[in-house]
Amino acid sequence: MTHVLYGAEGLAPWLAKSGDHGETTLLVDAAVAQSPITEHVRRQIGRARRHETLIELRGPGDADSVRELAARLTGTGLVLAVGGGSLLDQAKLASLLCGDQDAQRRLMVRQRSGLLLLPPLTKRAVPLFAVPTTLGTGAEVSTVACLAYPEGKRLITGACLRPDLAVLDPVATATLPAELVSEGVLETLFRLTSGYLGDHEDRATEDALVETLAARVAQEGYAVARAHAAGGRVDDALLLEIAKLSGLAHNEFMHFGRPSFVNKGWLIANELSTGLGARKMAAVALVMPELWRRVAKGDGRLGSARRLGRLWTRIRAAAPAGLPADPGQGIAALIDAWGVDRSLRADRAALDVIAGRIVRSWGTGLPMLGALTRDDIDDFLTRAVSATAPDDFPRHTGVGDHHMRKEVC
Repeated sequence: MTHVLYGAEGLAPWLAKSGDHGETTLLVDAAVAQSPITEHVRRQIGRARRHETLIELRGPGDADSVRELAARLTGTGLVLAVGGGSLLDQAKLASLLCGDQDAQRRLMVRQRSGLLLLPPLTKRAVPLFAVPTTLGTGAEVSTVACLAYPEGKRLITGACLRPDLAVLDPVATATLPAELVSEGVLETLFRLTSGYLGDHEDRATEDALVETLAARVAQEGYAVARAHAAGGRVDDALLLEIAKLSGLAHNEFMHFGRPSFVNKGWLIANELSTGLGARKMAAVALVMPELWRRVAKGDGRLGSARRLGRLWTRIRAAAPAGLPADPGQGIAALIDAWGVDRSLRADRAALDVIAGRIVRSWGTGLPMLGALTRDDIDDFLTRAVSATAPDDFPRHTGVGDHHMRKEVC
């Protein structure tokens, strides 16, 4: 279990009592190396009377760079990571590998599958504290990490990847561009709802938790949109609430008892963003409406139409009036109202390559795609992404609509 600390000002006592000696390795994304949150964290290290070794990282990293980072971490007493989801993923994996040769061998094995499961008893030898500077990934509390390999991106999962301490501080996210705040809220909503609608069984407690939090996330998404539309910044209290909700979306109580591999939309969106060199939420903004459209029309391989209808009723009631009753059109309208870009497009050739990668990594005998075939994935991507896809989702103009610039993460 990850302990969660609200505010970096309380970090020093945790640092003072953690690790087997006073050596702290501070892993920092180069983009935030001179930021207020990094300066704040460094002051806390000093107050804890720990010696600091600073390592700046650039880019998402890959299997080779993580292994090299693990070698640099050998002998440290504690790893403190400050950055976005990509940096935190690298910190989680490197801090595991630096003390576990078996884990190194497992992570370096060549395989077709996009999923790598770490044994339940795998332990991390060095404590890891995480300070997220982005919203939505929940990497600071999750048991998963993404990493690039020559064969493609892999999802690595194991309880040993969960950090020991997560520090949530609005100072860390205060300068995020408007679109990244909105994308962070959408990512949280997508994570919460994907397992729920992919599960065909009713689970009273778990379902109630998801429904309540999904409605709360919807309210926060519109609050962010209103702040942006008014030309102001999102206040610290709202940033902290979004960060808390992002972490809660990973909580095992939301997903207890649900079948494995119900989040097929995540597999498609992750491969789509990688294949097009686009931000993950630019892909999710296209995948989510198409996923919900298909589920609502009765494609049980992707989820339960009955449960989606119930969940959308809760979300729609929590949002401002005017969202369509149809879940597919409704979620597209919500995404537009939040100002998340849905204009990403690709030609048929690019989509064909991506479909092949999806099926190779997650299907054709592997259980993750279930009964979905290559033709199903081709059709899904064509309707969701292609410039010639049917216009099932008319553009919605609402609070928070604004021009979005395209960036690659």
